[in-house]
Amino acid sequence: MKRTITTDKAPKAIGTYSQAVRAGGTVYLSGQIPLAPVSMELVQGDIRAQIAQVFDNLKAVAEAAGGTLAHVVKLNVYLTDLAHFPLVNEVMARYFSEPYPARAAVGVAALPKGAQVEMDAVMDLSG
Repeated sequence: MKRTITTDKAPKAIGTYSQAVRAGGTVYLSGQIPLAPVSMELVQGDIRAQIAQVFDNLKAVAEAAGGTLAHVVKLNVYLTDLAHFPLVNEVMARYFSEPYPARAAVGVAALPKGAQVEMDAVMDLSG
């Protein structure tokens, strides 16, 4: 059985998808871009601020699902400029500790609303 996860502490879905879906002990977190949850606008500042907002959004959804970022087993990172990849590592170190999740980083031509970064994740809450 699956159930949807929603929270007002993360941006509302901007399309036909859920913030996350839990199926058994696995939670699939939809892609987050650096939208501020209240304004639904891209955060201002450099790419570090945008990356941090994405992690804050993922954290809020993870917590709404009953977990934390420590439960993330897979993280996908999408960047419009792969030169920002070292900055993802820098900011990620403030949100995660070992053992780190498995991860992929993909360069993309464009992201919704002109964002420079998007991330989605898979969380394991099976115990």
